Amino acid sequence: MDLHLIPGVAASADERQAIDAAIGTQAPARHLLLPVLHAAQACRGWISPGALNHICARLSVPPAEAYGVASFYAMFATTPRARRTVHVCDDIACRVKGAEAVCRSLEARFGPAGQDAAGTSGEATWVRSPCLGLCEQAPAALVQRAGDGRGDEAMAQVSLDALATAVLTGKSLAPQRTLAPQTASPRDPALRLLRRVGVVDSSSLDDYRAHGGYVALRKALAMGPERVLREITDSKLVGRGGAAFPTGRKWEAVARNPVRPHFLVCNADESEPGTFKDRVIMEEDPYAVVEAMTIAGMATGCERGYLYIRGEYPLATARLRHAIAQARTRGWLGDNIMGEGLRFDIELRRGAGAYICGEETSLFNSLEGLRGEPRNKPPFPVQAGLFGKPTVVNNVETLANVLDILAHGGPAFASEGTPGSSGTKLFCVSGSAARPGIYEAPFGITLGELIALAGGVADDRALQAVLLGGAAGVFVTPDALDMPLTFEGTRAAGATLGSGVIMLFDDRVDLGDILLRIASFFRDESCGQCVPCRIGTIRQEEALHRLRDARGAGGRAREIDLINDLAMVMRDASICGLGQTAASAIQSALQKFPLDSKDAE
Repeated sequence: MDLHLIPGVAASADERQAIDAAIGTQAPARHLLLPVLHAAQACRGWISPGALNHICARLSVPPAEAYGVASFYAMFATTPRARRTVHVCDDIACRVKGAEAVCRSLEARFGPAGQDAAGTSGEATWVRSPCLGLCEQAPAALVQRAGDGRGDEAMAQVSLDALATAVLTGKSLAPQRTLAPQTASPRDPALRLLRRVGVVDSSSLDDYRAHGGYVALRKALAMGPERVLREITDSKLVGRGGAAFPTGRKWEAVARNPVRPHFLVCNADESEPGTFKDRVIMEEDPYAVVEAMTIAGMATGCERGYLYIRGEYPLATARLRHAIAQARTRGWLGDNIMGEGLRFDIELRRGAGAYICGEETSLFNSLEGLRGEPRNKPPFPVQAGLFGKPTVVNNVETLANVLDILAHGGPAFASEGTPGSSGTKLFCVSGSAARPGIYEAPFGITLGELIALAGGVADDRALQAVLLGGAAGVFVTPDALDMPLTFEGTRAAGATLGSGVIMLFDDRVDLGDILLRIASFFRDESCGQCVPCRIGTIRQEEALHRLRDARGAGGRAREIDLINDLAMVMRDASICGLGQTAASAIQSALQKFPLDSKDAE
């Protein structure tokens, strides 16, 4: 390829070394662009024109296209930036816990977000961030360090003092911790997906095996692919990421597709505000993810799997890398798994801050080294997915259920829950809850019962509203506490389970402010590929501001009509689910709640 590189610039020696190390012994190809950009970013804190030149020369990618990819992701910088960046979450769960006041204090002390922080000699900056997936430990932050001390660290329940220390020194005084699963009793025997969380040493393959690990894979190999497919189908397992598509149908479609090779993708880009269930599984039970992916690969004829994880999950990333390496060393991944002739391996790929990459076709583009923009469907992934080949895509929670299904049988799994929602579900409870955390419960538990498990509303305040399903979900009033938390139950009530978000708002929370943050989230996260979403999310936020400030020329009714019209256009004409659901929570709130501002008590 005749590449026209950026004239007059060259990569430094340390940039070249980092980029070459990221490519390693692999044949240079465009699909390596994302990990190589991560390496360049970690070297200096930004992707310099010289580094971009070296990347393009090594991977044979035109500079304009490589720049288009680098500038797509929020975690990458294409202009000079300090080597230390503190990302402070100001999204809805953290907002309930005082993140906005913390951000204002940071601005007063260090200057505006995105600029060199005062008192750091240009070595540090702080920026506002969308949800970091630590909603049960809000408010949260993420420290990015480049150069010699490179590495990321998540911070939980942060204070102004802890953030100031992170900005000034890069040291975390409030490191993230994984909380034990919350249930009616500390070690509820009903736990399935979370039974090893807080019990097993997440770094030890031997400890995992001592607690039932790899029993399911042995059983799957004895059963063979056809029997495994039948068990998954009989279980009535549906996707846990929000779409609720039958897993058995998806696996069978790929398994029976004659086109080769087949690919498996674990979608661990858990970016829906309020969602953290997959993070907990990956951090505390990483070998379960590896085992479940291996079973899925065996059943569907995939010899290679990709685990695409959120860039904002450094602890989960480290633990999964270790688990994959250990499994490979011990013969549980590779060319001859367990001496049975099964070939399957996993490559971990890190995202870089793009909510849209949770959409499966956007994820494929990201893996292939393209901008993370969605594709039109059909063709569907089971026909032409990653690299144009038949592809199985499941999220972490969906795959984790596979182990339980094979342990007890598909019909036994289907007998728990309800006819339309089988098994158990992980619920992410946050906001004004007395005991925020991850809760595993059978489908059919009511909203009120789940809130009671979480200790009700903190400080015995009155419950004002509940957000189901995250920013793309629906607000409900306290009158909905009898709603059964099933796919069919929420659908009948005009709501959605989505990814399992249950976010509580007490009577002190300013819902108008929350709606504006949701609107700004979708405006920022729209990839811009299609006009309805690109323009609609901007106009939606503008209308909300006018409503909030009572500046609408035609009054409240006119602005709400405009928002409803925008919602209809985005829902009917957007390419993907981001635009189709960008107005869902906002519309539901405008129907049920006033937008009057509340003063904090």
